Amino acid sequence: MGVALTRLAQWSATGYVNGNLELTPLNESLLNEIITFVESFRYNYPQEANFVFEEPLEWESSLEPSAFESGYIVSEAEVRSEEVDQDGQPLLLLCMPHIKVRSFGLLSQLLSFDKINKLQETQACIEANRDPIVKILGSDYGEIKEESSTINIIDMFTKDSKSYIKRKIAILLKQLDLNLLNHSLKHISLEICLNPATFKKDVELLQRFSGKGEHTVLESIEYTSDYEFSNGCRAPPWRQIHGEICYLMVKPHDVETLCITCCVEGVFLNGGKTDHEGEINYERQGEVYKDLFSCLKDKSRMFSENMSKQELRFAEEQQKDKQVFEKPKENTPSLVTVSEKSKTVSERSQISFGKSHMTKRLEPSLNWRATVDYKDHKSSTKDSHEEKQGKQERSSTSVSSSRAQTLRKGGEKIEETASESSSESEEDEEPTEHRQEANADLPSEYWQIQKLVKYLKGGNQTATVIALCSMKDFNLAQETCQLAIRDVGGLEVLINLLDTDEVKCKIGSLKILKEISHNPQIRRNIVDLGGLPIMVNILDSPHKSLKCLAAETIANVAKFKRARRAVRQHGGITKLVALLDCGQNSTEPTTQQQQQSLYETRDVEVARCGALALWSCSKSHSNKEAIRKAGGIPLLARLLKTSHEDMLIPVVGTLQECASEENYRAAIKAERIIENLVKNLNSDNEQLQQHCAMAIYQCAEDEETRDLVRLHGGLKPLASLLNNTDNKERLAAVTGAIWKCSISKENVVKFREYKAIETLVGLLTDQPEEVLVNVVGALGECCQEYENRVIVRRCGGIQPLVNLLVGINQALLVNVTKAVGACAAEPESMAIIDRLDGVRLLWSLLKNPHPDVKASAAWALCPCIENAKDAGEMVRSFVGGLELVVNLLKSDNKEVLASVCAAITNIAKDQENLAVITDHGVVPLLSKLANTNNDKLRRHLAEAISRCCMWGRNRVAFGEHKAVAPLVRYLKSTDTNVHRATAQALYQLSEDADNCITMHENGAVKLLLDMVGSPDQDLQEAAAGCISNIRRLALATEKARYT
Repeated sequence: MGVALTRLAQWSATGYVNGNLELTPLNESLLNEIITFVESFRYNYPQEANFVFEEPLEWESSLEPSAFESGYIVSEAEVRSEEVDQDGQPLLLLCMPHIKVRSFGLLSQLLSFDKINKLQETQACIEANRDPIVKILGSDYGEIKEESSTINIIDMFTKDSKSYIKRKIAILLKQLDLNLLNHSLKHISLEICLNPATFKKDVELLQRFSGKGEHTVLESIEYTSDYEFSNGCRAPPWRQIHGEICYLMVKPHDVETLCITCCVEGVFLNGGKTDHEGEINYERQGEVYKDLFSCLKDKSRMFSENMSKQELRFAEEQQKDKQVFEKPKENTPSLVTVSEKSKTVSERSQISFGKSHMTKRLEPSLNWRATVDYKDHKSSTKDSHEEKQGKQERSSTSVSSSRAQTLRKGGEKIEETASESSSESEEDEEPTEHRQEANADLPSEYWQIQKLVKYLKGGNQTATVIALCSMKDFNLAQETCQLAIRDVGGLEVLINLLDTDEVKCKIGSLKILKEISHNPQIRRNIVDLGGLPIMVNILDSPHKSLKCLAAETIANVAKFKRARRAVRQHGGITKLVALLDCGQNSTEPTTQQQQQSLYETRDVEVARCGALALWSCSKSHSNKEAIRKAGGIPLLARLLKTSHEDMLIPVVGTLQECASEENYRAAIKAERIIENLVKNLNSDNEQLQQHCAMAIYQCAEDEETRDLVRLHGGLKPLASLLNNTDNKERLAAVTGAIWKCSISKENVVKFREYKAIETLVGLLTDQPEEVLVNVVGALGECCQEYENRVIVRRCGGIQPLVNLLVGINQALLVNVTKAVGACAAEPESMAIIDRLDGVRLLWSLLKNPHPDVKASAAWALCPCIENAKDAGEMVRSFVGGLELVVNLLKSDNKEVLASVCAAITNIAKDQENLAVITDHGVVPLLSKLANTNNDKLRRHLAEAISRCCMWGRNRVAFGEHKAVAPLVRYLKSTDTNVHRATAQALYQLSEDADNCITMHENGAVKLLLDMVGSPDQDLQEAAAGCISNIRRLALATEKARYT
């Protein structure tokens, strides 16, 4: 953390020693990385989390004592942890507002308690502890902290009595520092740098399209200051030092006036004009946008719609302005801020293009350079760019015209966006290039490979083939060899060889490219040099060896979305699908000998390589659709019938990726693929088992598919695979398949028969989160049945489930709350949950920022309240708990609202609790929700209203808040549950005369008369009771009239 915080974090003017961290996107990003590290520390390194710091980390905290939960001794102004050191001193001590913490475990818990202000809490900790590593590990560590080698740290601590734990923490902190450096440099490289001319152009353009009328994009847009400085800025000089350029007052058609700050880093909303002499509150409110248009599109829906309608006119106006605003500005004065950021947008894009599309000579290494001299870096980038331009001119004759055209197209499409699936996030980040000190010793292979590349450049055909063969003999899996080829311009030569007519040269080149393209840097260089379109063209070659090698290389390169998009745009998907058609008989041999001989044919090998490439490409939504349209599903289904594992793995892998799409799941059922997936679960190949289980997991969202898995005997092998826990990736896939299959009750019966539930309970501890999410999800489905709840309780599953309620993984929390809620339906299990403080933990999850977690926690509380021994007293024991539940009725999420209404129904069974929530304003909030078309919400809302009517004058209050008329409309729903709940609510409301009149006016009597004949007894009684009350009021009115 030392180097990243001292050199790259952005401190205030007084600097790292005495200054404070500024509120900038880079600092927020660094703080979030540190928060993620600390929050996960106690789960990833439980032993190290208990290590006691040499000195406590001290700062001023905003946490209140009430935020602390079990494990702490809490008083009005002080909190002490129950964990103590050898001297009996608490490892956490909060004396408002000062806090001292002495272990990572307690730091992790502290952040979990402070859901809202964890960023500010982390900032305060770092500002108050400028050398945290010394405080954690001691002053001995401070003497060597500037050393970059981890070995030195290890050598230092092997002499200490606390050797292992200290050594491990030292390494972890060093890794964190490197990650923060990498993250910072990546953030800086993507940093937006805008200038006054850009904003002036945008404002003038928007002013032309602003005014009254619904077709204009804005009502008005004006500068807050008419004075323009010589550098083009309108911000005061003391704000220009912060990079601010101007301030705008923008009035959209559909929202209030926006006060916007335009600065070199982007655009953001400020605090607006203050009451004091109309001055601007410069504090940033919300996120930073890349430009003015992005900000306005996000804040105003009407601006976004009108912009899309006038897109063509905007483009024409921008084209006219281009000549005015893109003239060179050699003498333009820079901002009063850093002169290093004075480059124009066009200059930056040129440098970016140079970095992307031209080779550069780098020192190959696996080591990181820990420090960066920013000014030297920028100047070296400029020099490197100029050198590469010259080099490109000199070598232009060696680059074919077709590839040069491809490069130009690639430059034009570099910013193109495409709809990519969430699975692409794994490898889409640009890797930081590894560098080595200039005087580092390089192995002899490095220089030998560079000599061979020179022969490739200048030799004849024979010399080229010999050089390729010699190069293939090196260990091309070693990064030094890979970078040696790249550094001397070998990639350009190898890709040029693919454009020749000589088959031997193409084969040799592809064999080398196939090996070195496992390196992420090389992959991106191949794409930048236009190698993919050439490889796609080779797929049409009549030579099957060439097809195989090209497809395998494409499979290696297409690991990031830009490469996958390039394959699709150049027609590669259609050609790869065509490779799958390896002959009708290749998958249906008559004997084992025929099968073996057929497999050895080149046709089958071509199909395998094609499937491998499609597997890589199928991580993109657009590519999945292209595979389906090209007829890939029937061909994949046919290849799935083969018994050869190296063919099956890419085929099943492709199906697994594509099964996330609904269209594919329907096609998979139609092609009867499930049967073969189940069959391959019995294979001895772990990777094949994993992908088959993952494909079943994706497909089992559909009820018919779940039935097919059971009918084809797939549940038993899934249950048996639970016993093999060494391969965590396979275990995650298997537990995921079991979870989805457990949604069907028939499958749950089978899993109980195969003893899978007992095995799942055993997996609740010591497993990674991706496994736990699926295990808990499966148990949540299984525990919907009484027999399975008993099994979970007898196997000791309640305690580990309750322990998981303190986690931070959203998916895991949703599943574990559902499982705990299902177990709470059994009184004996509920007693255990209550004893383990599980209800309190569930209640605390109502504060979680994720709506799904809130809703799931509220649903889980319903059976807990229903089955607790003294439910009313238990609910009242949670300080602020009832107010929290009532405030959740202000949510916009329908599932949260329905679950909270269900919880209120159970809470209101106790008269004291009903009185409390009435005081908190539950009646107007419930009434406000009455106008809804969501049947699930209608049912639980009606039940809550029915219960709340039983206190004081709540019946009258519901009528005054106009909740009665919307309730009558619920009777027109097609859901019987809604009818029952509504009739019961109307029956309670009909005790008030005014409500009876409202019901009669809205036609309730006729609707209720139909329901008196319902087979549902509760519905019958409620409907009849309501009609009776309305009729009695009518008779009383009539009698009064004639008396």
